[in-house]
Amino acid sequence: MNIQEPLPQTKDYAPLKEQPERFLNRELCWLAFDERVLEEAQNPHHPLLERVRFLSICARNLDEFVMVRMAGLKAQIRAGMQERSVDGLTAAQQLEAVYRALGDLIPRMQNTWRDLRALLRENNIQILNYSALGEADRLWLEQHFIAHIMPILTPIALDPAHPFPFIPNKGLSLVVHTIDTLKNAERDVVIQIPQALSRFVRLPGQRQTYVHIERVIMRNLQHMFPMDIKVKNYATFRVIRDTELEVAEGAEDLMHTFENALKQRRHGNVITLGAYHTINPKTLDFLREKLGIGPHQVVKVDGLLGLADIREIISDERPDLLFPPFTPRFPERIRDFAGDCLAAIRQKDIIVHHPYESFDVVVQFLRQAARDPDVLAIKQTLYRTSLDSPIVNALIEAAEAGKSVTALVELKARFDEETNIELSRRMERAGVQVVYGFVHLKTHAKISLVVRREGQDLRSYAHFGTGNYHPQNARIYTDLSYFTLCREAGLVFNYITGYAVPQHLEKIAVAPLNLRQHLNTLIDREIANAQQGLPAAIWIKCNAVLDAQIIDKLYEASQAGVPVEIVVRGSCILRPGLSGLSENIHVKSILGRYLEHARVYAFANGGPMPGPQAKVLMGSADLMERNLDRRVEVLVPLENPTVHAQVLEQIMVANLKDKRQSWVMDATGHYTRQNADADDFAAHDYFMQNPSLSGRGKALVEAPLPPRLALEDK
Repeated sequence: MNIQEPLPQTKDYAPLKEQPERFLNRELCWLAFDERVLEEAQNPHHPLLERVRFLSICARNLDEFVMVRMAGLKAQIRAGMQERSVDGLTAAQQLEAVYRALGDLIPRMQNTWRDLRALLRENNIQILNYSALGEADRLWLEQHFIAHIMPILTPIALDPAHPFPFIPNKGLSLVVHTIDTLKNAERDVVIQIPQALSRFVRLPGQRQTYVHIERVIMRNLQHMFPMDIKVKNYATFRVIRDTELEVAEGAEDLMHTFENALKQRRHGNVITLGAYHTINPKTLDFLREKLGIGPHQVVKVDGLLGLADIREIISDERPDLLFPPFTPRFPERIRDFAGDCLAAIRQKDIIVHHPYESFDVVVQFLRQAARDPDVLAIKQTLYRTSLDSPIVNALIEAAEAGKSVTALVELKARFDEETNIELSRRMERAGVQVVYGFVHLKTHAKISLVVRREGQDLRSYAHFGTGNYHPQNARIYTDLSYFTLCREAGLVFNYITGYAVPQHLEKIAVAPLNLRQHLNTLIDREIANAQQGLPAAIWIKCNAVLDAQIIDKLYEASQAGVPVEIVVRGSCILRPGLSGLSENIHVKSILGRYLEHARVYAFANGGPMPGPQAKVLMGSADLMERNLDRRVEVLVPLENPTVHAQVLEQIMVANLKDKRQSWVMDATGHYTRQNADADDFAAHDYFMQNPSLSGRGKALVEAPLPPRLALEDK
């Protein structure tokens, strides 16, 4: 489906250089990514439960889109803002386009779920209606309801003494219209289904058979009401709320301010009300009135509300319906040093490619530093991590051992604010110096710094990551961990903790200080090289391409004859392949077993691409205005020959070479899956089967090198 406005028919798009039409719409590009995820749920080449997982991810992404992007558009409309997006649309026009796109996407998601349910049933995984249950199963569900569900539920009758209850974000609820047969009176009752309850109740036995919890509740309501109360009708509904946090610039106590803001967010404006499509019109009007929303905010669903919940039925009981298990490798080079990460880094830089190589390397790096008597200080950024984070435990261990430990915790990491507050308190109790960075900037850079006394000198060991310090995410996100000796990492921490702006950065680029300018300089160099007849090329791998200034610079490069290859996971508002504007730009997206998350920026620098002379940078910054201007980000150059070759000639070439998991984008924002046979190249398979270049140790010296990858001529 093409959800963008059509382009004018012309052979030369050079005049678009000054027009907003040179950009695609950001909101529709987000939905285009959801479309690609949905099509992976429909992909028969994936194992069945993995297809269920893709559909769950698509639904979860869509929930976030409503909570964040649609909420933002509505806020602009409420505030009377007249600003237009870079593609020239008002907030109201964008919201109208979004509603049109959702009108197609949501039914397709429900149809996909129906298809998957049929396939699950063929594989003896069933989600049954009550009409398909035997008497024994109904009796078991009744007893289960009485013992394990009913004590948690609270029916709230709606009258002057019982006002309409607050419905939490993504909360599933029932509104029940009852009749008191003795008093001949009608009353509405709301029953919220706590999120602590599983959405699917599994029946006992070896078979995987489930019933929706809302159906279990409705069929057993007689246990909650007297005999004279009869149910006339009921409806299941679900609300999505605005999740934006408002934090004042002059906040004196940032943690206290965020705790209050989180409480307010729970009561954010209702953005959409989801309800089953056969809902009684009077019941729907009643809900709309109580929630204070208009008819355009109602999403009627012919299927399952809260489709993200289907992840609950994915289990390890059916390995035949899952991707084959994969155990991440541990870099042999570190084993050569008996597991001593610091000694391995001292000898040579190393890059670890997750999830193909274990995240345990990052944990071991910090644990070793915590226990090393010669380590004097550890500094760490934390954007997202788990509540039981081994990274946090290592920092606590180091602080308790008397080391100077500083943790920069980003309280503004959306949806992780509460976790980060809890982790901050734990670390402070152990003696870790916890700071929160800037109020008006998110600290998104992923850096660990270990300062160690070695003889008369202090040596700085640094880890730069493209992903979060999250051990669970490191199993499904493809990310890069770069270990090197780097004093400039300390300057970044001084900037964040003490507002000490670095004056002389020789290697790394830091946003919002000089990262944008650094990228512009590198692109300008490629333009100049192309104009002088020298080799020129730009390769980009990131999650989003949304910054208008950078896109215009890439258009300029294309017009100068610079080939630009972009591998983007999510949203891209650049229009590739337009004559006179972007004919030398190609954009593709990779979707498969793992979620692409690494950011790499490579520039030919006057030589063939790929080649040893190329400038290669990695870090945590996407090509978005927020990353370049409103976040603390770091891009670090890869100069060690082995690390350079691994990222450029192995990782980037594999991404560009991939066919089996790739989608190619056209100038309208539409993505087409590449035609591929079963034996065509797949990047994820290649990395699972071959060791990385920089992680090779003595044990692999005799083993053959991974197959050298070469791009086909376009």
